[in-house]
Amino acid sequence: MEVTEMGPVDYLCIEFPPGSRTGAGLPMLVDLVERHLIRILDLRFLRKAADGTVAELDGEQIGDGLALFQGAASGMLGNDDLVEAANALEAGSAAVLIVYENTWAAPLAVTLRQAGAQLVAGGRIPVQALLAALEASETDYARS
Repeated sequence: MEVTEMGPVDYLCIEFPPGSRTGAGLPMLVDLVERHLIRILDLRFLRKAADGTVAELDGEQIGDGLALFQGAASGMLGNDDLVEAANALEAGSAAVLIVYENTWAAPLAVTLRQAGAQLVAGGRIPVQALLAALEASETDYARS
């Protein structure tokens, strides 16, 4: 597929604290891929030991069926990305780094690019911030 035909590409670093169920979201991830809403471009797994050392996990070391996506490697995630992700992790946790194309948005993205448009900013609002804003709004409404 040509890059000019692709949808927006995002990345996630998802941390799994010790004792969490690392495969809990796997069926939903598979569903997103099967429905062609996203396409996994890169997927890497890390574990940060209690002493702070970090190791990348391979397919044989990954439990809960996450090995299904092992081998998804576009080369977009480099060692510097792994180091940055490792620095964000708590000791004893594991993480998955995912780079994915939003295939659902590809037709819009292609049309906009063909019209000469370009993305100049983007971002994501964390759910916690949204909930806090809604709570503050409700509190302000109740006071008035």
